[in-house]
Amino acid sequence: MIEVALFDTPIGRCVIAWSGDTIAGVQLPEPSDADTRRRLHARFDDDPGDAVDGTPPPTIHDAIERMVASLRGEADDLVDVPLDLDALPPFRRKVFEVVRTIPAGETLSYGDVALAVGSPGAARAVGQALGRNPFPIVIPCHRVLAAGGRIGGFTAQGGVSVKAKMLAAEGVTPRP
Repeated sequence: MIEVALFDTPIGRCVIAWSGDTIAGVQLPEPSDADTRRRLHARFDDDPGDAVDGTPPPTIHDAIERMVASLRGEADDLVDVPLDLDALPPFRRKVFEVVRTIPAGETLSYGDVALAVGSPGAARAVGQALGRNPFPIVIPCHRVLAAGGRIGGFTAQGGVSVKAKMLAAEGVTPRP
């Protein structure tokens, strides 16, 4: 069973989904709590009603506190937060594994990530994979920039302005 809970962050109310002690998904803020929940629920192939409200167990509560602290600018790579990556296609999983190792306050380009996963020239595919990141904040897709240090895109509600806020909290200023 998947459980979900809303939580407050410096960028707005997010929602987290988990099963046991493993995170199944994180959703960045949408215009309303209902929209945020709906967007997260839509990720699950079965009936979105299968995810129910719950009280986060200690490991999930700790992950939430660490995500909030990270968005306040406290350096935490969140690399040990347990995620359910099993259902992801191999390429996306490799991209997420590389991006997860980018330390707070540092960035890579889409091309750098493509090279790191053994697919030079696949920067666009990396961007598409990151656009489907089910674990934003924990898998810090905001730390991946376009060539030349430009901000690039961001699929979350609020787009690049949200990405810029997340980077600013880590002391990173992308090029215009």
